[in-house]
Amino acid sequence: MSESTDAAVPADQTGPAGKIAAGYAFTGPALDLGALLWDGACLPGHQIRIPLPMLNRHGLVAGATGTGKTKTLQLIAEQLSANGVPVFLADIKGDVSGISAPGASSGKTEERAADVAQQWEATGFPGEFYSLGGIGPGIPVRSTVTSFGPVLLSKVLQLNQTQEQSLGLIFHYADTKGLELIDLKDLRAVVAFLVSDQGKPELKGIGGLSTVTAGVILRALTAFEQQGAAEFFGEPEFDTSEFLRTAADGRGLVSVLELPAVQDKPQLFSTFLMWLLADLFHDLPEVGDVDKPKLVFFFDEAHLLFNGASKAFLDSITQTVRLIRSKGVGVFFVTQTPKDVPSDVLAQLGNRVQHALRAFTPDDAKALKATVRTFPKSEYDLEELLTRLGTGEAVVTVLSENGAPTPVAATRLRAPQSLMGPIEAAALEQAVKSSPLYPRYAEPVDRESAYEKISAEQAAAEAQAEAAAAATEAEKQGKAAERAARSAPKPDPSLAEQVVGSGLFRSLARSIGTQLGREISRSVFGTARRRR
Repeated sequence: MSESTDAAVPADQTGPAGKIAAGYAFTGPALDLGALLWDGACLPGHQIRIPLPMLNRHGLVAGATGTGKTKTLQLIAEQLSANGVPVFLADIKGDVSGISAPGASSGKTEERAADVAQQWEATGFPGEFYSLGGIGPGIPVRSTVTSFGPVLLSKVLQLNQTQEQSLGLIFHYADTKGLELIDLKDLRAVVAFLVSDQGKPELKGIGGLSTVTAGVILRALTAFEQQGAAEFFGEPEFDTSEFLRTAADGRGLVSVLELPAVQDKPQLFSTFLMWLLADLFHDLPEVGDVDKPKLVFFFDEAHLLFNGASKAFLDSITQTVRLIRSKGVGVFFVTQTPKDVPSDVLAQLGNRVQHALRAFTPDDAKALKATVRTFPKSEYDLEELLTRLGTGEAVVTVLSENGAPTPVAATRLRAPQSLMGPIEAAALEQAVKSSPLYPRYAEPVDRESAYEKISAEQAAAEAQAEAAAAATEAEKQGKAAERAARSAPKPDPSLAEQVVGSGLFRSLARSIGTQLGREISRSVFGTARRRR
């Protein structure tokens, strides 16, 4: 970074090169990008810069593979950190971790520094390393399903509009019923419940959930889990304000999200990056225009975010990008061509660094023409220039201190001062485990949530149903026994019972009884039988 100096403002401003350079002669703090290229020559006296306060006005770093996009974002990130601005970088290929280590001097580095009047000094910058859910090296970054939300989840599950609306209904139900959606098994439990006999009436008044749609969502969740996504959802949920910290020496922390372990799951990590940005937007207060950004967020492989996106998803991105500037956050999208970014989002990106493009095919040529149309009127033949830029060279236009676009400037970019490549795996692991954040986020926590609550309710309902069924069965058996007892034939009487029950026996018994009765009566009352 540099302040305005006499050396930074060219003496000769009458020619085209001087006029272009004059558009970059800012009076306040600015980041140094490189030296002007004009008519095939590098002009170190004409420096191309970007005002520090304009870094929250968003930007685009574009270009074909191998043209130096990663080194450009590394160069900008270094200078932001040096100015006390925290930075977030998504490390897709695993080669950005070197920003935490001093660079290695080489002949090419010295040659580049001489070309652009750079006082190059090997310097490492304070860094923190993160991973999605603990897959790969880094402090685990997790989100709850509730925080991720139905719109982002629909994008990553590749649901259509109807299915996305149904998922929104499921989230609404869970929220109103106090069913916390922390991990994917919570969401699966709620979906399964809402199409069960017990749960179907729950959504009847607000549209219901069809069994077919529920089946699509459950199958998509299964495929999502098979990609390892279950690791990304859970607790402790990452607090995105951790990205806003500065080091003890006042430099901004460079937060590097290590993604090589999930680079074959582009829908997942691109959508997860959008969650991080949306979460920042939700939590940060309004600050308006500031002297320097509170955070600059580099969104690598940005085209993956927009592929197959629904209108609701694109609307959410556009709103987030438009409004997060007032919260002091700048966003740089890194991709191959400007056409990868929807026009409503592209319109918000005032700072542009366009590396070389190729025109090998008709589609390439079409993309080249579309890219040229996105730049202001220029002194260059951009269609021709963009195909012959070398590695580490780019066409630049940024917002000046008063918010107006600067002239288009072909630029030979400075060399990063940190290591242009990954650090050793052991050094990365040591940096992760020595971080004060590691004990806070390393171990996952599985507390009671929707899955446990629904499982408990279902178990109680099943036990109650079993008890009622058992009672009903016992009652049935009791009544059956009574009926059987009433309808059973009486057994034949025994010989004694037949004798006792006969008429002769009853007559004899009466006679004996009468005679015995008289004898007893006489004895009792003092009478005696008369003697003959």
